[in-house]
Amino acid sequence: MEGDAARGWTSGKATAFPAAGNYSVFSPDGRWIAYASTDVGAGATDVYVRPFPGPGRQWRVSTDGGSFPHWSATTPELLFVSQGKVMVARYAVAGDSFGADMPQVWSPTSVRSLGPNYPYDLHPDGKRLAIAAAPDQNSVVQDKVVFVFNFAEYLRRIAPGSK
Repeated sequence: MEGDAARGWTSGKATAFPAAGNYSVFSPDGRWIAYASTDVGAGATDVYVRPFPGPGRQWRVSTDGGSFPHWSATTPELLFVSQGKVMVARYAVAGDSFGADMPQVWSPTSVRSLGPNYPYDLHPDGKRLAIAAAPDQNSVVQDKVVFVFNFAEYLRRIAPGSK
């Protein structure tokens, strides 16, 4: 897209991009694209990064499967889901080369599978997640719903205050 909110948006020239896989997301600086793709030789889906718009090679970021990549806007980190956990890999860029550290667990909370939809989002501060958590198999089932009608009236009755 070209333009801005004041002048209006128009479509730019479409450009073919080589095999970016699924769940493609741009890095905050727009130089890189992260995506999930299945390596024909390995058969597993992993997270890769390649330069945008290219050309250039791809770098594998995940080590034990991965999908749903998400760049942090505040730190040089790339998050993704692997084995039901949110993982994080710190990265560094040197010229046209991309290098990622060994991924670590970012959150011990298991992620609920939502099919093709992203099961999490990273807060703009890069420190918090909104996550569709998988139910804890060891927890007590919470199967009650409580409705409170006329809540303000109820508060006035149980905690009268001065006007």
